[in-house]
Amino acid sequence: MTIFSRIASQPHRGFTYLAAGLSLGLATPALAQGDLLIAPTRLVVNGGGSSQIILSNIGNTPATYRISLELRRMQPDGDILDVPEAEANATERAALDMIRYSPRRIALAPNQPQAVRISVRPPEGLADGEYRVHMSFRAVPDAAPVAPAPADGTPPSGLSIKLTPIYGITIPLIVRKGQLSGSATLANPQVVTTATGQPALRLELNRSGQRSVFGEIRVTAPGAKEPVFLVRGIAVYPEVTHRRVEVGLSAEQAARLKGPLHFEYRELPENGGAQIAAMDANLK
Repeated sequence: MTIFSRIASQPHRGFTYLAAGLSLGLATPALAQGDLLIAPTRLVVNGGGSSQIILSNIGNTPATYRISLELRRMQPDGDILDVPEAEANATERAALDMIRYSPRRIALAPNQPQAVRISVRPPEGLADGEYRVHMSFRAVPDAAPVAPAPADGTPPSGLSIKLTPIYGITIPLIVRKGQLSGSATLANPQVVTTATGQPALRLELNRSGQRSVFGEIRVTAPGAKEPVFLVRGIAVYPEVTHRRVEVGLSAEQAARLKGPLHFEYRELPENGGAQIAAMDANLK
């Protein structure tokens, strides 16, 4: 099942596409923000080669998007912070150096798709490991017309500021070299009350190995076929071995997360759905 989700812009956080010589890890098929639809939402390259990401303007007016590569690091609380290029470590610098893409700016008519071509060329002697950059797609706002002067000729007074929101999507591009393994365990699930007074599911993911893990967290009750709670797109990147996950709940969801429950961390169904970690807990 293809999932389309609209998300808020996250400045600090994330068809057919295949080319010869490239092995891809699939992910959630498409993601929309504003009038921009992108597929795939996560690209994993094993080795090197060429691929593409498809952008589509699903709005009713033409739109222009600027494309760039950014470095980001995950924190133990799950936040992903921007890293200036001047502060990049050797792994991050290698990731930037081996990825090429074109074009860097796209103008799309309504209902028009276009491909961003990506080429990955690992250098000779590159150490085995996982390398990652984040590709950013940001809307370029139309130039605002100059406001006309008052009809009576009175000069304007004071300072006037107009804020224009800029929407964007950022997706990870991951390059893996060598035979890498990655595993995880779950720990300490609990329903908590946040500082805003809202309920949330909080748990810990502990990662080991040379690569990231990515999947969904499913919570089921004894005898139930369908999960009582499901959240997708949970990653733990190689720069952290421990991540706290906290997901907001509605009052109804919080009420269901009580008693004996089974927690699973699985690959997404479109990636095979393999179990990464599991545990049982009795939530009060």
